[in-house]
Formats: sequence, structure tokens, C-alpha cells
Amino acid sequence: MSLDVSRPDLVVGVVGTGAMGRGIAQVSAQGGIRTVMYDATPDGASAARNAIVATMKGLVDKGRLTAEACTAAEENLEVANGLTALAGCHVVIEAVFENLEVKQKLFAELEAIVGEATVIASNTSSIRIAAIARSLKRRDRVCGMHYFNPVPLMKLVEVIRAADTAPWVVDAMVALGKRQTRVPVVVGDTPGFLVNLGGTAIGTEGLRIFTEGRATPSQIDAVMRDAGGFRMGPFELMDLTGIDVNFPARRIIYEGFFHDRRMTPSPYHEGLFQAGRFGRKTGGGWYDYDARGTKVDPGPDLAVSAAPAAKVVAADQTAEKVMALLMANGTSVVAHDDGQSPIVVTPLGDDCTTTCVSLGLDPKRTVAIDPTGAVEKRATIMMAPGGDGAARDAVAAALAKAGSRVTSIKDSPGFILQRMRSMIANLGCEMAQIGIASPADVDTAMTLGLNYPQGPLAMADAMGVKETHAILERLQAITGDDRYRPSQWLRRRALLGLSATTAE
Repeated sequence: MSLDVSRPDLVVGVVGTGAMGRGIAQVSAQGGIRTVMYDATPDGASAARNAIVATMKGLVDKGRLTAEACTAAEENLEVANGLTALAGCHVVIEAVFENLEVKQKLFAELEAIVGEATVIASNTSSIRIAAIARSLKRRDRVCGMHYFNPVPLMKLVEVIRAADTAPWVVDAMVALGKRQTRVPVVVGDTPGFLVNLGGTAIGTEGLRIFTEGRATPSQIDAVMRDAGGFRMGPFELMDLTGIDVNFPARRIIYEGFFHDRRMTPSPYHEGLFQAGRFGRKTGGGWYDYDARGTKVDPGPDLAVSAAPAAKVVAADQTAEKVMALLMANGTSVVAHDDGQSPIVVTPLGDDCTTTCVSLGLDPKRTVAIDPTGAVEKRATIMMAPGGDGAARDAVAAALAKAGSRVTSIKDSPGFILQRMRSMIANLGCEMAQIGIASPADVDTAMTLGLNYPQGPLAMADAMGVKETHAILERLQAITGDDRYRPSQWLRRRALLGLSATTAE
């Protein structure tokens, strides 16, 4: 059996015309596909069609869509008065609210109406496709088509293959996604699928750093933006998507992977959920928001009035990038310890305490600087407990003089950025390892679905596969926490000197 989605008479049905259903219908109609919309709410589909047409006409006014293309797409949009009107569809995409029983009932009704060759797909973001199809007679033609909101702007679509999904169905839905001008990636039927699962790392590790008292949400977000190149930090992102959405999703993924430590939620996250502090929508989450919805940010920068250090001691293996930044504005970097000047170290995976002990350095004068990421934009520094604040401030002032904004955190293995990026990379490697998607699709999905500066496997390559693996090993050794165990995918490529994107 097969389905040629390039056929000119292709008909796609969309059930549920909320924000997601409208978006799916719009990209289908603009893709030259006759699109039939149904909603259980009286006049819901008609209102959705009117809204889609108004949106497309707005695009015409802005010069983003031609008048001819708008008219053609409008002619492709039809309204169904009942489910039976979907009988002639080649594909039906369900976009109703996230409730397993509701979806199972709807799919059973659709199965009795549509033809045997019709593909029935769900836009669910969290429910297993296998669970939705469990009671159907023809589970082989059921799959997931997980679009992202707003659909017309977010190019990614995850094509979810369940245990019983036939290969021809996957092929047809990949082709359909392309006809809708989306970028399809094929994903296994696992909790969170690919993007929501992959997005777990940035949130849970940011929460871990905060829970340990190493840094504030504002500091973590600023480091991820300025030094890491991310559009948003984890706490800003949680507030934007809504803690009423992302905390339950984290818990579902954690339970779905049988309490894998890499997926562990945070009690602080749950605390905001229970308090009803859902983020921007409620005026408060990790941040407070004023009447205009503007974030009230306490600020991530270390305020320093001290004079820049005239001289610092570079310990063994101090990163050249950091030394060059310090020397660019007059600070002298020397190898001999005079017993007075601040000592600078740039550890990978270690905290300042471990570095001082292993190198025999004076912990009161030793300042650790994260050498990874865009240090010239934002430098992260830390000292061991009992460190001299004057030494820290002198080094911070030297970095500030060089043009870098400075974030000072408590002693943390891997600082902020090393921990965050290595965990993102490690989870991406694990997704490739267990076959959720191909290495290329993992990176494509994470960049398009979450606007990451790089996919997780490309991120491991940029950091250095061996270095990423080493950071995780040090994190696991220092914390004793299994959440930092390196993926076997990453370990093998680190040992062999291969790119993290190398397929099996």
C-alpha cells in the first residue's frame, strides 16, 4: 500500500480548529492541498476559516504572500459540518486537546468513516501514538504529525513512527510535510518525542545549578545568552512557555523514562507550579513582570569598583584565550607566583576547589574563569569557599576593562555553560544512541524546534567531543550523580576521535 501525496486531488482533513489546527490547515491550503476542517464546537470551523483567511490577507498587505496565492489557498479551505464529511480524505490530522480518552474515541470514529488507505495522524505533543491507536483495527496507518506553534512560522514537523506504523505511512507523511513547506524529521514514539525530550536538558540542568545554590536564574540565563549564543536562557524559556505546561511535561518525561537521573525534575519547579506562578501569563514565575509584561530582572553582572589587576599568575594549562583577553588591556600575565597576585585558572569540568587542591594553589587568591563560549562578551568567574573577594574583584575589573561583562557564581564543577552545553550534547547523543532519530534529524529538530544556536551533536563537536566527554566524567566524579554519566554514543566517538555526528 502507498499514498502519493503529490497528487493534485489530495484531500487533508483537520479535526480541531484551535491555534494548532488553524495553523495546520493554513500550511496545507497554502501547499495547494484541498483542506477540510471540522470542529466539535458549532461554527468553530467556520470561525477558524475566517481567521485563516484574514491572516493570509494580512500577509498579502505586508508583501509576504501574493494575492493570487492567497485566493488559491482560500479556495482550498472547506468547512465540514460533521465527521462524516471527512470520508473522502486521504489524510486526517487530529489537533484536539491533550486527553488520551478523547483522542482514542475520536480515532475510533474516524476509522469507521474514512477509507482503508487513509492515514490518520495525531498532532499530540506528549501522548504516545501507540496508546492512541491501541484499540483500532488498522494501527499500521496511524502516526504522529507533531507541528510547532505557531505552525506557519515554525518550520519543523516531527513524523512519529509508532510500533505498528507502516513504512509507507512514514514516507507519505514526510512527503506531506515537505508539500506543506515544513521540514520533517522522523522520530520514535517515546515520551516527549524528540524536541520536547531534547529540551529537557537545558531546563533540568539550569534548575540543578540553581537548586545547588551556585547561581541565580538571571545569572544562568545571561551566561546562556551572552556566552552560549542561545536566544533565551532556561528560566526565561520556562516563563515564556508557561510553568503550567513545562512542569507537567518534565514529570511525564521523567516517569516515561523510568526515573532516569538525566531527566529529574526540580522541587523548586514544582513549587512554582503549585503556587500558580506560571510565568508571563500570571505576572510572575522565575521572574516578576510589570503591568506591561516586561521582565523585572535583578541583574546578572558583578558590580566592581576595584582597580583592575596589574598582574595575575597563570597556573598550568590556563587557556590562551583568557590570558589574551586579560593582556589586551594591560594586565601582566606571569608564570611565577609572587605570593600576592591573583592566580587565574581555567578548569574544564572541575570546580575551583578541586583545581586548587590538585595543582597546589592558594585557594584564597585563585580565581577560576570559564574559558568556553564567548568569554569576550560575558565571563563567568568563581572562587573556592573562603576566597578573597579582593582577588576576585581585581580579576573581574580586568575582564571588564577588556570589554567583557562579568558574572560571579559560587564554586561549581563545570561553571554554568560547560555544564549546560555538555548536558544538552549528551542527551542529543543518547537520543541518537537509542534510535529516537538519526544524528542529522536530532540536530535539525533541536535547531528548528527550539532555536538552539547549534544542534546537540554539533554542539559536542564545537566544544570538542573528547572535552565534552571529559567534562561529564568530571561532573559525575565530583557530584557522584548518575545524571552526568556520558552516553555510550559520546564515549565511543571521544575514544575514537570521531565527530559526534558519525553514524553507526
